[in-house]
Amino acid sequence: MNASKVVIVTGASQGIGAETVKAFRERGHRVIATSRSIGESADKDLITIPGDIADAGTAERIVETAIERFGRIDTLVNNAGIFIAKPFTQYTAEDYAAIQRVNVDGFFHITQRVIAQMQKAGSGHIVTVTTSLVDHAISGVPSVLASLTKGGLNAATKSLAIEYARSGVRVNAVSPGVIKSPMHPAETHAALSALHPVGRMGEMSDIVNAILYLDSAPFVTGEILHVDGGQSAGH
Repeated sequence: MNASKVVIVTGASQGIGAETVKAFRERGHRVIATSRSIGESADKDLITIPGDIADAGTAERIVETAIERFGRIDTLVNNAGIFIAKPFTQYTAEDYAAIQRVNVDGFFHITQRVIAQMQKAGSGHIVTVTTSLVDHAISGVPSVLASLTKGGLNAATKSLAIEYARSGVRVNAVSPGVIKSPMHPAETHAALSALHPVGRMGEMSDIVNAILYLDSAPFVTGEILHVDGGQSAGH
Protein backbone atom coordinates (compact mmCIF):
# COMPACT_ATOMS: atom_id res chain seq x y z
CA MET A 1 0.00 0.00 0.00
CA ASN A 2 2.11 2.91 -1.23
CA ALA A 3 -0.65 5.38 -2.04
CA SER A 4 -0.74 8.13 0.55
CA LYS A 5 -4.05 8.35 2.37
CA VAL A 6 -5.64 11.27 4.20
CA VAL A 7 -6.51 10.18 7.73
CA ILE A 8 -8.42 11.95 10.53
CA VAL A 9 -7.68 10.80 14.09
CA THR A 10 -9.74 12.06 17.05
CA GLY A 11 -8.55 12.00 20.66
CA ALA A 12 -5.09 12.31 19.14
CA SER A 13 -3.00 14.10 21.78
CA GLN A 14 -2.00 11.08 23.89
CA GLY A 15 -2.27 7.31 24.33
CA ILE A 16 -3.72 5.22 21.51
CA GLY A 17 -4.65 8.32 19.49
CA ALA A 18 -1.11 9.72 19.48
CA GLU A 19 0.33 6.29 18.61
CA THR A 20 -2.16 5.94 15.75
CA VAL A 21 -1.13 9.32 14.34
CA LYS A 22 2.53 8.29 14.52
CA ALA A 23 1.88 4.96 12.78
CA PHE A 24 0.00 6.53 9.87
CA ARG A 25 2.68 9.23 9.44
CA GLU A 26 5.47 6.59 9.50
CA ARG A 27 3.68 4.91 6.58
CA GLY A 28 3.65 8.18 4.62
CA HIS A 29 -0.02 9.05 5.10
CA ARG A 30 -1.20 12.62 5.70
CA VAL A 31 -2.98 13.12 9.00
CA ILE A 32 -5.39 15.58 10.59
CA ALA A 33 -5.10 15.06 14.36
CA THR A 34 -7.56 16.57 16.79
CA SER A 35 -8.17 16.74 20.53
CA ARG A 36 -9.00 19.36 23.11
CA SER A 37 -5.37 19.96 24.09
CA ILE A 38 -3.35 19.10 20.99
CA GLY A 39 -0.24 21.19 20.30
CA GLU A 40 0.89 22.75 17.03
CA SER A 41 2.63 20.65 14.38
CA ALA A 42 5.73 21.60 12.41
CA ASP A 43 5.11 18.72 9.97
CA LYS A 44 3.34 19.93 6.79
CA ASP A 45 1.65 16.53 6.41
CA LEU A 46 0.33 16.53 9.97
CA ILE A 47 -2.29 19.15 10.74
CA THR A 48 -3.43 19.55 14.34
CA ILE A 49 -6.82 21.01 15.21
CA PRO A 50 -7.60 21.75 18.87
CA GLY A 51 -11.27 21.59 19.81
CA ASP A 52 -14.04 19.79 21.64
CA ILE A 53 -15.08 16.82 19.46
CA ALA A 54 -18.60 16.98 20.95
CA ASP A 55 -19.18 20.35 19.23
CA ALA A 56 -20.52 20.23 15.70
CA GLY A 57 -18.35 23.26 14.90
CA THR A 58 -15.17 21.30 15.64
CA ALA A 59 -16.25 18.51 13.27
CA GLU A 60 -17.06 21.09 10.61
CA ARG A 61 -13.60 22.66 10.98
CA ILE A 62 -11.79 19.31 10.81
CA VAL A 63 -13.58 18.17 7.65
CA GLU A 64 -13.23 21.56 5.93
CA THR A 65 -9.51 21.63 6.73
CA ALA A 66 -8.97 18.10 5.39
CA ILE A 67 -10.70 18.90 2.10
CA GLU A 68 -9.04 22.31 1.76
CA ARG A 69 -5.52 21.09 2.50
CA PHE A 70 -5.50 17.54 1.14
CA GLY A 71 -8.52 17.35 -1.18
CA ARG A 72 -10.16 14.29 0.33
CA ILE A 73 -10.64 12.03 3.38
CA ASP A 74 -9.78 8.33 3.11
CA THR A 75 -9.94 7.19 6.74
CA LEU A 76 -11.52 8.40 9.97
CA VAL A 77 -10.33 6.92 13.28
CA ASN A 78 -12.92 7.70 15.97
CA ASN A 79 -10.67 7.26 18.98
CA ALA A 80 -11.90 10.05 21.27
CA GLY A 81 -13.73 8.66 24.27
CA ILE A 82 -14.05 9.04 28.02
CA PHE A 83 -14.49 6.35 30.64
CA ILE A 84 -15.82 6.87 34.16
CA ALA A 85 -16.10 3.69 36.24
CA LYS A 86 -18.65 4.18 39.02
CA PRO A 87 -21.49 2.19 40.55
CA PHE A 88 -24.56 2.99 38.43
CA THR A 89 -26.44 4.81 41.19
CA GLN A 90 -23.45 7.13 41.80
CA TYR A 91 -23.19 8.58 38.30
CA THR A 92 -24.08 12.28 38.33
CA ALA A 93 -25.99 14.14 35.65
CA GLU A 94 -22.64 15.77 34.78
CA ASP A 95 -20.96 12.35 34.34
CA TYR A 96 -23.78 11.23 32.07
CA ALA A 97 -23.68 14.41 29.99
CA ALA A 98 -19.87 14.31 29.63
CA ILE A 99 -19.77 10.68 28.50
CA GLN A 100 -22.71 11.13 26.14
CA ARG A 101 -21.15 14.25 24.60
CA VAL A 102 -17.73 12.79 23.85
CA ASN A 103 -18.61 9.17 23.11
CA VAL A 104 -21.85 9.66 21.17
CA ASP A 105 -22.18 13.30 20.06
CA GLY A 106 -18.50 13.35 19.08
CA PHE A 107 -18.93 10.22 16.97
CA PHE A 108 -22.12 11.51 15.36
CA HIS A 109 -20.95 14.96 14.25
CA ILE A 110 -17.65 13.95 12.66
CA THR A 111 -18.78 10.62 11.21
CA GLN A 112 -21.83 12.15 9.52
CA ARG A 113 -19.72 14.84 7.82
CA VAL A 114 -16.94 12.46 6.85
CA ILE A 115 -19.30 9.88 5.33
CA ALA A 116 -20.91 12.63 3.21
CA GLN A 117 -17.45 13.36 1.74
CA MET A 118 -16.59 9.67 1.30
CA GLN A 119 -19.89 9.04 -0.50
CA LYS A 120 -19.00 11.72 -3.04
CA ALA A 121 -15.60 10.08 -3.55
CA GLY A 122 -17.06 6.57 -3.70
CA SER A 123 -14.61 5.20 -1.12
CA GLY A 124 -13.46 5.50 2.49
CA HIS A 125 -13.07 3.73 5.81
CA ILE A 126 -14.31 4.56 9.32
CA VAL A 127 -12.90 2.75 12.35
CA THR A 128 -14.14 3.39 15.88
CA VAL A 129 -12.45 2.39 19.14
CA THR A 130 -14.99 0.86 21.56
CA THR A 131 -14.50 -1.53 24.54
CA SER A 132 -14.85 -5.25 25.27
CA LEU A 133 -16.74 -4.39 28.47
CA VAL A 134 -19.74 -4.11 26.13
CA ASP A 135 -19.63 -7.88 25.52
CA HIS A 136 -18.19 -8.97 28.83
CA ALA A 137 -19.19 -6.95 31.88
CA ILE A 138 -16.89 -7.31 34.91
CA SER A 139 -18.25 -6.99 38.46
CA GLY A 140 -15.10 -5.20 39.68
CA VAL A 141 -15.29 -2.61 36.89
CA PRO A 142 -18.75 -1.00 37.07
CA SER A 143 -19.09 0.74 33.74
CA VAL A 144 -22.70 1.02 32.62
CA LEU A 145 -22.20 4.34 30.83
CA ALA A 146 -19.24 2.98 28.85
CA SER A 147 -21.39 0.02 27.80
CA LEU A 148 -24.37 2.23 27.01
CA THR A 149 -22.38 4.54 24.74
CA LYS A 150 -19.74 2.21 23.28
CA GLY A 151 -22.29 -0.58 22.85
CA GLY A 152 -24.29 1.90 20.81
CA LEU A 153 -21.21 2.60 18.69
CA ASN A 154 -20.70 -1.14 18.03
CA ALA A 155 -24.32 -1.36 16.86
CA ALA A 156 -23.96 1.82 14.78
CA THR A 157 -20.80 0.38 13.17
CA LYS A 158 -22.75 -2.59 11.79
CA SER A 159 -25.67 -0.42 10.75
CA LEU A 160 -23.45 2.08 8.90
CA ALA A 161 -21.46 -0.73 7.27
CA ILE A 162 -24.64 -2.09 5.68
CA GLU A 163 -26.12 1.29 4.81
CA TYR A 164 -22.97 2.37 2.93
CA ALA A 165 -21.64 -1.00 1.68
CA ARG A 166 -22.53 -0.18 -1.92
CA SER A 167 -21.14 3.35 -1.68
CA GLY A 168 -17.60 2.01 -1.26
CA VAL A 169 -17.46 3.13 2.39
CA ARG A 170 -16.35 0.52 4.95
CA VAL A 171 -17.14 0.84 8.67
CA ASN A 172 -15.44 -1.21 11.41
CA ALA A 173 -14.62 -1.06 15.13
CA VAL A 174 -11.76 -2.17 17.36
CA SER A 175 -12.91 -3.41 20.76
CA PRO A 176 -9.97 -3.28 23.21
CA GLY A 177 -9.48 -4.97 26.54
CA VAL A 178 -7.57 -2.93 29.12
CA ILE A 179 -4.56 -1.32 27.44
CA LYS A 180 -1.40 0.07 29.06
CA SER A 181 -1.88 3.76 28.42
CA PRO A 182 -1.68 7.01 30.41
CA MET A 183 -5.28 6.30 31.51
CA HIS A 184 -4.13 3.55 33.92
CA PRO A 185 -1.54 4.31 36.65
CA ALA A 186 1.19 1.66 37.08
CA GLU A 187 -0.08 0.55 40.50
CA THR A 188 -3.34 -0.66 38.90
CA HIS A 189 -1.62 -2.86 36.30
CA ALA A 190 -1.50 -6.11 38.28
CA ALA A 191 -5.23 -6.04 39.03
CA LEU A 192 -6.08 -5.04 35.47
CA SER A 193 -3.85 -7.78 34.00
CA ALA A 194 -5.88 -10.37 35.91
CA LEU A 195 -9.05 -9.33 34.06
CA HIS A 196 -7.75 -10.94 30.84
CA PRO A 197 -7.57 -14.72 30.23
CA VAL A 198 -4.03 -14.27 28.85
CA GLY A 199 -3.02 -12.73 32.21
CA ARG A 200 -1.71 -9.39 30.99
CA MET A 201 -2.84 -6.02 29.71
CA GLY A 202 -2.64 -5.11 26.05
CA GLU A 203 -0.11 -2.68 24.56
CA MET A 204 -1.10 0.44 22.64
CA SER A 205 0.62 -1.11 19.60
CA ASP A 206 -1.90 -3.99 19.70
CA ILE A 207 -4.73 -1.53 19.06
CA VAL A 208 -2.80 0.50 16.49
CA ASN A 209 -1.98 -2.70 14.57
CA ALA A 210 -5.67 -3.66 14.58
CA ILE A 211 -6.61 -0.23 13.20
CA LEU A 212 -3.94 -0.55 10.48
CA TYR A 213 -5.13 -4.06 9.60
CA LEU A 214 -8.77 -2.97 9.22
CA ASP A 215 -7.67 0.03 7.18
CA SER A 216 -5.90 -2.23 4.70
CA ALA A 217 -8.62 -4.95 4.48
CA PRO A 218 -10.92 -4.08 1.55
CA PHE A 219 -13.25 -7.07 2.10
CA VAL A 220 -13.82 -6.40 5.82
CA THR A 221 -16.74 -4.23 6.87
CA GLY A 222 -19.18 -4.31 9.79
CA GLU A 223 -16.53 -6.04 11.90
CA ILE A 224 -16.09 -5.54 15.67
CA LEU A 225 -12.49 -6.71 16.07
CA HIS A 226 -11.82 -7.76 19.68
CA VAL A 227 -8.26 -7.07 20.76
CA ASP A 228 -8.69 -8.02 24.39
CA GLY A 229 -6.59 -11.02 25.40
CA GLY A 230 -9.67 -13.24 25.26
CA GLN A 231 -11.75 -11.05 27.59
CA SER A 232 -14.89 -11.10 25.42
CA ALA A 233 -14.67 -14.83 24.67
CA GLY A 234 -15.07 -15.98 28.28
CA HIS A 235 -13.34 -16.66 31.57
